[in-house]
Amino acid sequence: MKQAQAMQAKLQEAQGRLAETEIDGSAGGGMVRVTLKGSGELARVVIDDSLMAPGEAEIVADLVVAAHADAKRKLEATQSEMMREVAGPLAGMPGMPKF
Repeated sequence: MKQAQAMQAKLQEAQGRLAETEIDGSAGGGMVRVTLKGSGELARVVIDDSLMAPGEAEIVADLVVAAHADAKRKLEATQSEMMREVAGPLAGMPGMPKF
């Protein structure tokens, strides 16, 4: 029972750390950057001024999607690592909470 309570406390701590986490993703050599919060919410988009020209809309859109995918992949890796830290050998087993 004490082990379960300790794991629950660790899980809550990890969820708190994750909520405060921000993950950056980029595309186009950094010309488009996005920031995701730990919850997955899109917090910020930065687009290099050189892309803000007529006829560049499709390129910008593609780069935003790619930057978001990069950030999401990094966020999922961070979430998995936090879960491994909390659950140890039980991580990934049925019934274990996921972020």
